Amino acid sequence: MNWEPVSAVLFDLDGVLTPTADVHMRAWEVMFTRVLDQQPTSQDPYTDQDYFAYIDGKPRYDGVQSFLDARGIDLPYGQPSDPPELASVCGLGNRKNEIFNEVLAEEGITAYPGSLRLMDVLEERGIAMAVVSSSKNAPSVLATAGLADRFPVVVDGSVASREQLAGKPRPDTYLYAATQLGQDAARCVVVEDAVSGVRAGAAGGFARVIGVDRGAGRSALRDAGADEVVSDLAELI
Repeated sequence: MNWEPVSAVLFDLDGVLTPTADVHMRAWEVMFTRVLDQQPTSQDPYTDQDYFAYIDGKPRYDGVQSFLDARGIDLPYGQPSDPPELASVCGLGNRKNEIFNEVLAEEGITAYPGSLRLMDVLEERGIAMAVVSSSKNAPSVLATAGLADRFPVVVDGSVASREQLAGKPRPDTYLYAATQLGQDAARCVVVEDAVSGVRAGAAGGFARVIGVDRGAGRSALRDAGADEVVSDLAELI
């Protein structure tokens, strides 16, 4: 890839820089399997395809609502302060977050080697970098992976809520990150592994949108607006 016209790269975190998607997927599976088992009528088992179809890349509560709608399960939305044991959209989202943090603390997380190589190259070239993640866990994941000092700007779920930014697939969080870096969107590259995130990049007028296929599928990422799709970020060096 020609990096000469690029002034900044805006990375999604989960599945792009770190394999936290695996931790998220396990946490969602545990949580939703329990929810489905408690339904009065029989439900098909939760699968990885449910994750990619309804949850991947979305803010946590949006993912909960999307899956419940797909299964015809009606729960009150509730409040972000709902306790994890409460049967509401927010309660389930908070329950999933508890499970995620338990797994992260027990197992840790390590960045993808190819992603580290690309970050090193971008640093050498003086290209600014930011993380744009729907997850409110992004700072703890970056710290656990030893990446926190690489990113002067992190736009996570907490920042989006505070600044009232629409989540992916809207481009608002990516545009905000570019502004915080002092960069023009037209000179920024967005790197995403989720269909909703690719759509966000494609809608924001960015220089390029790179899709990383960690399971969503190359054709799905291209259809969503990725200019090119790689299986590992080292391919961009």
